[in-house]
Formats: sequence, structure tokens, C-alpha cells
Amino acid sequence: MENLKQNPIVKKLGLNRILLVCVLILMFLVFKVVLGNKFPAVDSIRSTLNYVYFLGFLSLGVTFVIATGGIDFSIGPVMFCCALVSGYCMTSYKVPCAVAMILCILIGLCFGIFNGWMVSYMSVPPFIISMASMNIAKGIASVFTKTQSVSWPAASEANGWFRNIVSVNGFPVGIVIFLVMAVICGIVLYNTKPGRYILCLGSNKEAVRLSGVNTKKWEMLAYMICGFLVGIAALFFVATYTTVQPGYGDQYNNEAIAGCVMGGTSMVGGLASIGGTVIGVFIISLLQQGIMAFGLGKGQQMIITGIIVIVAVYIDVSARRRKN
Repeated sequence: MENLKQNPIVKKLGLNRILLVCVLILMFLVFKVVLGNKFPAVDSIRSTLNYVYFLGFLSLGVTFVIATGGIDFSIGPVMFCCALVSGYCMTSYKVPCAVAMILCILIGLCFGIFNGWMVSYMSVPPFIISMASMNIAKGIASVFTKTQSVSWPAASEANGWFRNIVSVNGFPVGIVIFLVMAVICGIVLYNTKPGRYILCLGSNKEAVRLSGVNTKKWEMLAYMICGFLVGIAALFFVATYTTVQPGYGDQYNNEAIAGCVMGGTSMVGGLASIGGTVIGVFIISLLQQGIMAFGLGKGQQMIITGIIVIVAVYIDVSARRRKN
């Protein structure tokens, strides 16, 4: 194993990422062999990509927050709030589609600013403020839409052009946009001053503060990035699934966090892997398609996702103990 770790290619790509890719390929083959015609390759890949589009942006966003040592359990409901409020403005108040899309992202950013301000400047524990934001997002969405579901324009309608962010003539444009955004996030996190400060906050926040760094500003920035990406995730969700209902979104919190932690981001902060998050999102998305092909319900999916989170966190904690 040590010789494998010292291999130049393995060191460059990362052993964890290589293992995750192997797990992804193995999962697909197992599902195909066991399920047969119930798991058609082309349709399953298409369904997996549809899930990756929005879940990927959620996971990228929460990666920045977890890197600081924080957590955000509001990302799912906030995503739905963004889609519901902006969609309702378009369908009921005749706001242009382009403006509604911008509004969708701005709502997510506002939640990110609110969460970041409360955590960094008001010293509210991340767990508490994220639970509060989750309820606030659900409440705003329900009140604003009068508890009605909202449907964004279909592809055949006048404003259906926005669905081109997902697919154009069958070509998966969404995956290209997602991967480009992942590269940008990686550059920001690893090659810029803000990114390095975000990672340092998770390693030793007090030491960073004593060195003269404005820790509050950079911690707030992590939540702002998360909120911005949640707003984008909302656009990809409605571009894929059209209709959004108030009161939902909780289930995507654990899935996004599971993909993030599975990819190598430490729950205690200081260590994050954007590449690992991308692969982890693909694994979670493929797993969801496999579970549905087996005929299991949403309840079983949530149980399996919860177990994955527990296992991923346990592996992370065990690895840190060995290093210490």
C-alpha cells in the first residue's frame, strides 16, 4: 500500500479519488448485472446526470462551509425557497424569465450573507443558525406562494429557453457547466488567499486570528459562496424537474453533505477536496438511481444516505486519530 501511495500518478491524482472512481464504476456494473433491464444504461446515466446537476452545486457550496469547520443544514430548503419565490414572481407577477433567474441566485446569496453574518460576526453556532435558516426558508416559501406549488416554463413554452442550461439537443450542457464551476471552486479554494484562509480557519481558527487575519470576513465569505451556489442549484433543479413544492428540500441536505464528506472533506474543517466532492456527488446520484430501480421508496433512500454519512464521518475521524 505504501509503495502504491508513492507512485507519481497516484500522488498526483490522490489515492482517495482513484478509489472513489473505482467504487463508482463498480456500483454501475453491479446495478447493471443485478437489475438487468430494470437499469438501462443510457437512461440510468441520463437520470444520474439530472441528479448530479443540482446536487453537485449544493455539495460544492457546502464544501466551503465545512472547510471552515462549520455546517449548513439549510441548503436544501433554501434551494427550494429560491426556486419557489423566483418562479412565483415569474408566473404570478410576470417577471421576465432572465430576471427571475437572477433573483433566484440573489435569494440564495442573501441566505448565505445572513448565515455568514450570524456565524462569524454574531458568534451563533453554525448548527443553530442553519436549523433556523432552514425553517425561515420553508416559511418564506410557503407564505410567498400561499403554500402552492410552482411550475417553471416547459421547454416548449416561450420562456423554456432557460432549460438549455441542462441540455441542448440532447447534449448534457449541465455537466459541462458543473465541471467548469468545480474547477473554478478548486482554484479559489487552493490557489487564492481567500481559499487558503478558509482552509486555515478549519485547521486552527484562533491561530489565524492571532496572526492578524480578519477571520470573520473570510468565514462569512465561505457562507456567501455556499449561498450563491445554492441559488444556482435551484435553477438546475427547476430546469430538470420543473415543479417545486413548499416545505420540501430537507432530504438533499444529507445527500449533499454525504457527497462532500465521502470525497475527502473533513467534517472538523481544515481539509477539503473539490475533486473528491465531484466524484462523491456522482456516487450518491448513481446510488439514488439504483435504489429506485430496486423499487425501494424515499424512506429507504434516506436511511441508506444517513448510513453513508455516518460511515464517511467515522472513516474521517479514524484517519485523523491515526495521524495524531
